[in-house]
Amino acid sequence: MAKDKNITPEKEAKEEKEVKTSGDENKTSETQGGQTLSKEEEKVEEMGRKLAEMNDKYLRLSAEFDNYRKRTLKEKMELTKSAGEQVLLNVLPVVDNFERALQSMDTATDVAALKAGVDLIYANFKEFLAQNGVKEIPTAGADFDTDLHEAVTLIPAPAPELKGKVIDCVQKGYYLNDKVIRFAKVVVGE
Repeated sequence: MAKDKNITPEKEAKEEKEVKTSGDENKTSETQGGQTLSKEEEKVEEMGRKLAEMNDKYLRLSAEFDNYRKRTLKEKMELTKSAGEQVLLNVLPVVDNFERALQSMDTATDVAALKAGVDLIYANFKEFLAQNGVKEIPTAGADFDTDLHEAVTLIPAPAPELKGKVIDCVQKGYYLNDKVIRFAKVVVGE
């Protein structure tokens, strides 16, 4: 190919550059400002936008979860306080009855009536405990069970059939909804 005399080396380099860029259509495209960006650069920009969007979503979700966690902790604390309040409100009538019994002890002449009144208060209190899921652990003649009983002492069994059984209960044990909240302190025969 013969070279044109009017073409300078600078024009020739510019034309070669245009031929290379127009021949490789996958790598260039026009942008708003008239600048050319390669497809790879566009993909990088798109990925950057997606990354920023995902990061924003992550931060919002993280903040939302943190707020949820704080709110549920606060609700649990309030629920615990109000549940305790309800139990105490239900105990107050029993306390009132005990106060009345103590006042009447000073002036009472009939001991049997006073004993009957205290027995009623005791029955009332046991009923309150049962309503709140508290049950007594049975001990009289029961087999010694380390999951329910705490052995205070071992004594020789008065009869051979009482070996390994509870002979006496020193302190009652209690369940709260089938969970032991206090072990029964017992004397075991050996």
